[in-house]
Amino acid sequence: MNLSQHNQFSSKASQLLSWGHWFTFANIGLVLLISLSYLFADSPPTSFMGILYMLVTWLSHTSFITFIAFVLTVFPLSLIFPYPRHIRGMAAILATCGASLLTLDAYVYFNLGYHLSSSALPEIISLLWHRLTSSPALTTLLAGGIVMLIFAFQLLASNYTWHHLARLKQYKFARYASSFLLVCFALSHSIHIWADANLKFDITKQDNVLPLSYPTTAKSLLAKNDLLDIESYKQAHNVKLNTQNMNYLAPAPLARCDNFSAATIDILVFNTDEALTSFAEQHTNLHKTERFLQPSAHQDALFSLIYGLPAYYKPALMTEQTLPVWQSNRRSMSINGFADYDYINNDTANNAAIRIIEADENTTLRADVTQVFAFSLASTEQGIVSASSLYSTDKKVTRIEGLIQPSDLIATSVGQYLGCKTIAQQTMLGVNLYGKKDDMGVNYSQGVFIAYKKDRITLIDSDGNYKNISAAQGFSIEQGLDIPFLVQSIKKLKTFTQ
Repeated sequence: MNLSQHNQFSSKASQLLSWGHWFTFANIGLVLLISLSYLFADSPPTSFMGILYMLVTWLSHTSFITFIAFVLTVFPLSLIFPYPRHIRGMAAILATCGASLLTLDAYVYFNLGYHLSSSALPEIISLLWHRLTSSPALTTLLAGGIVMLIFAFQLLASNYTWHHLARLKQYKFARYASSFLLVCFALSHSIHIWADANLKFDITKQDNVLPLSYPTTAKSLLAKNDLLDIESYKQAHNVKLNTQNMNYLAPAPLARCDNFSAATIDILVFNTDEALTSFAEQHTNLHKTERFLQPSAHQDALFSLIYGLPAYYKPALMTEQTLPVWQSNRRSMSINGFADYDYINNDTANNAAIRIIEADENTTLRADVTQVFAFSLASTEQGIVSASSLYSTDKKVTRIEGLIQPSDLIATSVGQYLGCKTIAQQTMLGVNLYGKKDDMGVNYSQGVFIAYKKDRITLIDSDGNYKNISAAQGFSIEQGLDIPFLVQSIKKLKTFTQ
């Protein structure tokens, strides 16, 4: 009798395990569909190997996650509690929770650039709350509808695979599919090893895209690009950003832009938030954004504003008193109130195309001004960088999705308002906000390299120490160093070096 009960128990468990494999296959298809959003969240790879790696990793990694979830949840339940109806119901609920969590993670990554984590909880809550309050009925309907659709799919897959288990066992699909996914898994890791060894960043930049996948490379990857000082690394596995003996190399041949548009731009720099607010209240045509990211070191912020470059180039350009390369004698720049930049003035303030002035609440705009930017310098107590308020007469600029840096203001002024896009692209790292295609950027201040991607800012000091922070809230994000993104960002920073 005991043997018969044991056989009956084993039979139920065996059936449930067989059903669980088919139920997992159904969920692999659902997870692959949901995880497609990760592939569209960032710029796609441009090489054939990059595209191949993206596809095989998407297939193998998501399938692996789904299978592991089955092994950790449904599999032990099937052995301990082999009652088909209850197991199938619990499996549907667990799978719905997992797929819904994946959908939420995909939404957060698409908007913020990082995955769900406890350290980023305040910004995630802020994102969801903003979405809910901006359109509560539609958001509730969509969120609830997605969860219900996932649950309906789970119930349908659970019941169908159970009632058609005998017929499904006759198919060889599962065997071929499993073999194919194993090949994809092995191929993805092989390609990554090859790409890591040969510095194929079109492949390694994808390390952080899918959830539960983190960079497998080390800081030595940066040293192999001559982007970092490797002396300390060789001695103590510590890398440093190499800023010694840096020379500015102007692009050549330099595009000409003799026919500047007849625009006049006033850029007002206030010393306090109170003065900026008072000025803005007097000018109702100013629009506001809170996404202005600037260094707390005032001289670094001013240099970036004037040259359209990070302060990484400040020693080379200011020592030689090199003028911004876009200037001409007819449409030039006037700087008032900042003595360190008097050498740039080669026109009267009223005739200058761009006027940058130290302002207060009583500052008067030019009568013929066409565009205005106004911001206050950041407090030196706010860390290396901080997000603050920016006012502009250009409503489109303040509606830009993503962060705006001081270098973007001069790049937009020269490239868009003065009609010289080519020279702005050729000579600046600032972005013309009218042509902003992604929410990424680089900067440098107080010996710290700064790179941002959506809401995540990565700071690396001169000793190779790093941290990730939220741009909107300023809290630390406990995530690993995104090596491929970092290397690409440092290469961008060093665009004009010899």
